Amino acid sequence: MRIAFFVNAIKDEYPHFTTTVFALAALSRGHEVCYITPGDFVLRADDTLHANVLNLPTKSFQKVETLHKALQSDESRRETIDITEIDVLMLRNDPSQDAETHPWAAQAGPMFGRLAADRGVLVVNDPDGLALAQNKLYLQGFPEVARPASLISKNLEEIRDFIDTQPKGVIIKPLQGSGGKNVFKIDGPDDANINQIFEAVSEEGYMIAQGFMPKAKDGDVRVFVMNGTPLERDGKYAALRRVPAKGDVRSNMHAKGTAVKVEMTDEILAVAELVRPKLIHDGLFMVGLDIVGDKILEINVFTPGGLWSICDLEGVDFAETVIKSLEKKLEMREGSQGNLSNRELAVL
Repeated sequence: MRIAFFVNAIKDEYPHFTTTVFALAALSRGHEVCYITPGDFVLRADDTLHANVLNLPTKSFQKVETLHKALQSDESRRETIDITEIDVLMLRNDPSQDAETHPWAAQAGPMFGRLAADRGVLVVNDPDGLALAQNKLYLQGFPEVARPASLISKNLEEIRDFIDTQPKGVIIKPLQGSGGKNVFKIDGPDDANINQIFEAVSEEGYMIAQGFMPKAKDGDVRVFVMNGTPLERDGKYAALRRVPAKGDVRSNMHAKGTAVKVEMTDEILAVAELVRPKLIHDGLFMVGLDIVGDKILEINVFTPGGLWSICDLEGVDFAETVIKSLEKKLEMREGSQGNLSNRELAVL
């Protein structure tokens, strides 16, 4: 199997990124691995789709640090190939990182991912599903019982009125964004900082205000979901608790949150089950659910991270399970004689 990882930029990849963990597992199972970035696609006049890929050395690395060093060095080589030479294209870029400085790149993944899928490449997550889930508005399509009370607006008075209905305060963040950037807690409609917060967040477009959940002070639970169900191996789940830094409401690792082990509860499993039908319908092979209590705060569909920390905490190679699932999908595609759509195959 030849698997390609679509990322924002090679220079921005790091050893403990989930993408690196997947690449390590794929190479360990004897597969070929390459990387693609937004500017690497070419649709030629004869309607063939090509990509200028960066190939990792075909060998088994023992550590993610060694693999990352090879990725960033002359050990990795460039070549232009027909997209049909790739078996699996995993879309792992964060559009919000490109939206401001490289707006043309933000939609390159779903756009060229569709073309690759049309040419027989298995693309995960499904490009059309990703297009539906491109911002936090996607969460509003899930059962109301599974999500906190929310308001989406650019109108300060609307937000003030909503805050007035939330006795515990609200969390304000950009509708499109990631990594904990511009995430603030507002205690009430007369908060002294509300105007400054509004100006900072509204510069990025629409805002989402969510009713604050006191349990969030202890952090949220990141749960990896594969094929619609929590990722599990050897009786353990791919999940961790992200504890915020002291004095911070954000639990993101980029915001200096700390990863600790978490026990999977019936409450968490019940929340995951509530969202399973839509995840499957939309062809979302791999997502990260951020859960507090019995509510989902976010559904991360582009670059859910933290898998290296989970593997380290649990002593389980969840990444190998993910690669095995992709292998199985290719077998099912072969057996179906082309009767399965990419969206269907992505979650089988």
